Amino acid sequence: MFDYGFSFDFSNVLTGFLKVLLIILVTTTLLWILRRLIPKAIKARIPRIREETPNQLSVRSQSLSGVITRTVSFIIWIISSLMILSVLGINITPVLAAVGVAGLAVGFAAQNIIRDYLHGFFIVMEDWYRVGEVANVAGIGGLVDGINLRRTILRDIDGTLHNIPNSNIQLASNMTRDWSRINLDITVAYKEALTRVIEIINDECRKLKDDSDWGKDMLTAPEVLRVNKLGDSGIDIKILGDTKPIRQWALMGELRKRIKDRFDEEEIEIPWPHAKVYFGDKPSEFAGSVK
Repeated sequence: MFDYGFSFDFSNVLTGFLKVLLIILVTTTLLWILRRLIPKAIKARIPRIREETPNQLSVRSQSLSGVITRTVSFIIWIISSLMILSVLGINITPVLAAVGVAGLAVGFAAQNIIRDYLHGFFIVMEDWYRVGEVANVAGIGGLVDGINLRRTILRDIDGTLHNIPNSNIQLASNMTRDWSRINLDITVAYKEALTRVIEIINDECRKLKDDSDWGKDMLTAPEVLRVNKLGDSGIDIKILGDTKPIRQWALMGELRKRIKDRFDEEEIEIPWPHAKVYFGDKPSEFAGSVK
């Protein structure tokens, strides 16, 4: 009989197969549990910046839990793969070294992307702004058209679409969260009686609040807060009032129109910068007084 030096130990193969199967089974079971526990934990612990509808809270928590779940799943599968290689008798030391070097290289190459995702994670978790709100993000103002962990998308009033990497966002100002505000200055000439002017402005503000179409978008009736400035050409009067989110600009436009029409009726002057220019000779009104 010929001896080829080959032996087949079925028990060792079966044991190895069962170990590999057990590792895969434990891994898939663990991932199945984590995919259900992580969203519930995130939803229970996520900071609530303001009152949210169940749908809004669900969207925000799903974004965060999705990232955490994918990251944890990736790490678990890496560990499981190394365990399987060890069971198969493969020396995993070179594999670990290669993975470490590859991870370091990828980390240096993708550090900006990693920063984008880290910043985006906290922006979503802390609920800085949402789709449909108006915000000033990284010095650019516009309607939030989209947001994810990688970038924020803004559309400005000109229709331009801005894609802002989240790592560039150090400051964000939300102009339409919960409520908005009319903040308006009206300028009148120095010759006008301020008490009368303020009464007229407040009257137009009350009419706007009582309007069946415009009033439903107002939380409080606008009113004169103070005389805000004694300017070069006139006196500025400050008006404030609270509105529903994103409605302040339309309401300020309507209020300006109504005040202008009322000022025309009452013959109240809205000043504008102007100057008198003389060419050559002295002005005639001064001619008699100048020797």
